[in-house]
Amino acid sequence: MVEVTKMKQEQTQVRILGIAPYEGMQAAMERAADNSPDIHLDVYTGDLEEGVAVVREHQAEDYDCIISRGGTAKLVQQITDIPVVEIPVSVYDVLRTMRLAENYVDRYAIVGFPNITETAHTLCDLLKNPSNIITIHSAKEIGPVLSRLQTAGYRMVIGDMVTNTMARELGMNAFLITSGVESLHAALEQAASVGRSFRRLRQENLILSKVLGEETGSILVLNEGGQVYYPQNTDPSPELLTLLRGKIPEIPPHGTLQFYHNRAGTLYRVVAQLLRTGDANHYLFHYSAAQIPVRSGKSGLRSLNKNECEHLFNNSFYFLSGALGELEPKIVSIAATRKPVMILGETGTGKEQIALLLYLRSTQSSKPYVVVDCAMATDKVWDFLLNHYNSPLNDNGITVFFQNFESAPEARAWDLLTLIQASDLAGRNRLLFSCTCPEGDSLPDATAQLIQILACLILKLPALRSRQDEIPSLASLYLGNLNLELGKQISGFDAHAIEQLRRFPWPGNYTQFKRVIQELATVTDSYYIRNTDVAEILSRERMLSAPARQEEVKRPRLTLKQIIRQAVEQALQENDGNQTAAARQLGIGRTTMWRYLNNEE
Repeated sequence: MVEVTKMKQEQTQVRILGIAPYEGMQAAMERAADNSPDIHLDVYTGDLEEGVAVVREHQAEDYDCIISRGGTAKLVQQITDIPVVEIPVSVYDVLRTMRLAENYVDRYAIVGFPNITETAHTLCDLLKNPSNIITIHSAKEIGPVLSRLQTAGYRMVIGDMVTNTMARELGMNAFLITSGVESLHAALEQAASVGRSFRRLRQENLILSKVLGEETGSILVLNEGGQVYYPQNTDPSPELLTLLRGKIPEIPPHGTLQFYHNRAGTLYRVVAQLLRTGDANHYLFHYSAAQIPVRSGKSGLRSLNKNECEHLFNNSFYFLSGALGELEPKIVSIAATRKPVMILGETGTGKEQIALLLYLRSTQSSKPYVVVDCAMATDKVWDFLLNHYNSPLNDNGITVFFQNFESAPEARAWDLLTLIQASDLAGRNRLLFSCTCPEGDSLPDATAQLIQILACLILKLPALRSRQDEIPSLASLYLGNLNLELGKQISGFDAHAIEQLRRFPWPGNYTQFKRVIQELATVTDSYYIRNTDVAEILSRERMLSAPARQEEVKRPRLTLKQIIRQAVEQALQENDGNQTAAARQLGIGRTTMWRYLNNEE
């Protein structure tokens, strides 16, 4: 009886397809739909053309209505007969983003479609805020507009998802205008009302519409007997067919099955789905190269391509917070050369992220990027690197990053330096090094010698405590990205919260700062991060970074004779009671040592 009731409920639910421009909105839309039992909502992430591709892929699945936002909603309306409801951008949505941007010290502009800029004009007039507001009507206009703004000295923009993405590609900072809970609820209510009046069956071919809707990766469709029904590109290999046929029993009747497949050194992400067409079942497999690099099997050694490096850097704190600052021009200049580079900095200053950027901005970015983590490399890995014919150090035109060079065993460091000189490694490849160097400490001997012999360019990364005045901007920009990731609408910090962040010494630098802001954004349940939360977390951070002095035991004060006797006893212990060897170690005769032991000196 329960099953029958559930089936009836599913049949009467309004089926809505949601297209969210960013992942945070996807989570917020799903939460909003949970409160409406008469709605079945499937949400996917995609902006503009990506959103159109999602609709093309899923429009044959009997949806009653589609909800999306801004330019994506207008594009979707042009390619489907399913009604489209646009998620409104409210005055409060725009105001919240403008408030978040108030901590930014440079000029900024608001760029977007009319649904954003009309509201922004109204707000700026009311608030007497002379912001530069530019209205665009297609995605093609955004690139030239942002380029003109950048030339005019603007470093940050406020806009929708496509504006946000293009601005970051140009190296500008950006705040995304997110939609609040009220806007989402209003759109869902309207979509449910429209969907009930629109519900009717589609007579389209589900398989063809899905195949035509896919724009990336490869498609393979198998029939119920496991035979190939449709290959998009080339005929699949017997190995791949065997794998996919074996996965058919695991495909759920609703939803998708996802798994990974390693083929020829590339990791593929495979998404499988059951397609019901009349009385027959077919199985659709979509596979594309994954962003997860395949492990090399050698500890401390891995090889990445340009796409993987872009993925890592675009999700780094330097990229998301705009923390490069004055470093960027110097990095661009250094990246254009082929000289070896030594990146110096304290723990947590993001040396590996800067190495990625040097590679991505160089002319060698089409070749592999090899990382040797000297702190993790075993003797076996060092032997492979220095002696094996298949070592990446025998390649030409690649970039090799020796991370944590200060952790390399001294003998291995000198062997590597000898190899670099003997094989013209620095002339054949681009060499990058990093060394963790606390402020005021001298460089390890091997690092100093390597810099001298190879004439390395030095790139010293600043500690976060030296950039106290930039902390409000860094925190706000990173918080804007966390809003997207967590599906929140945090507008900023309480009055004294930012000041607490500014005054904290940040011994762990950007890594520690990123972790603290992440935790604050996660635990905050209001629109502003509270002073009390900041104080509590920073108090804990002080305890974690403080030296463990509590466990130190005060040594008793000793007389000179007692100190000498302890030294003699320790020498005897280290030499297994051999008095001759102990006396030789101390530089005294056996008779003198005997007198010290018997307190006669």
